Amino acid sequence: MRTLNTLLAASIVAAGFATGASAETLRFGHYANTSDTPHKAAMMFKWIVEDMTDKALEIEVYPAGELGNSANSLQGARLGTIDITVTGNPYFTSFAPQVNVLDLPFLFESPEHAYRVLDGEVGAELMDSINGVGLQGLAFWEIGFRNLTNNERPITTPDDLKGLKLRTTPNPAHIEAFTLLGANPAPMPFAELYSALQTGTVDGQENPTTHIYHSNFHEVQKYMSITEHAYTAAPLVMNAAKFNGLPEDQKEALRVAAKLSAAYERELNRVQENSSLEAMTAAGMEIVTDPDVDAFRAVVADKTRAMYAEKFGDALLTKIDALAPSAQ
Repeated sequence: MRTLNTLLAASIVAAGFATGASAETLRFGHYANTSDTPHKAAMMFKWIVEDMTDKALEIEVYPAGELGNSANSLQGARLGTIDITVTGNPYFTSFAPQVNVLDLPFLFESPEHAYRVLDGEVGAELMDSINGVGLQGLAFWEIGFRNLTNNERPITTPDDLKGLKLRTTPNPAHIEAFTLLGANPAPMPFAELYSALQTGTVDGQENPTTHIYHSNFHEVQKYMSITEHAYTAAPLVMNAAKFNGLPEDQKEALRVAAKLSAAYERELNRVQENSSLEAMTAAGMEIVTDPDVDAFRAVVADKTRAMYAEKFGDALLTKIDALAPSAQ
């Protein structure tokens, strides 16, 4: 963590401190449990903002859907009933459909590929499309590469998915992909998922390893397959009117904190993936580490890309492909 801590210290010193201002409190609501990496990143965000502004800005963090599920929190941030939220990219696609490109199956070759896209020109263009609907984008956090769990059988090939009712995000690319694979996609809020798995309302779900573990899904799921079939970004956003009403030094503190916290969350996710897998295996979950990923890719990748390109063209796809490690 030395590199991140050095960057953190340098950024705070460079930005300076705001003094003598009356404190203003911003409410930050998110979906994750307190043990999960987004909450830990949210607490770092809080600390950096308060430190950089000498607590002229204070951040109250509400985890685990306390201010509403992901869809409601996002709408609340647009309307100004809450100030800041972070949630998966799929929840943005109803009002900023171009960002659906990030959720296309098998789009990214690696975490580094995703970060080059999110932190560069493509990410800035996509964030601009989010900024036009009452929000101010601060940075791209992440949910990560998604894996499958279910209660019926090990998943090694696309045929194993046929007939399974899977909770998905509301993203059109995710829904189309699982329909092509023969599953029955069932979008629902993340906050309702544990109960749905426990009662058998759905057979399975798909999320990154750390989310699966910290949400205790291994308690109510028997099988997991490391498919890494899609990557999900998580834009950190703020109510635009609230952001625009702040002095420039406080805006800069929010921007700096957002980016540093994004880097921190990414590091935590990489570090915790193996330990999460080990813990779930020890708890009795059967984990398929080598499913036929090429077979899944063959079913969904080209068709979902074509569906996106038909609506929005292929310019962004071309830029994303050019940033892949295999293209360097």
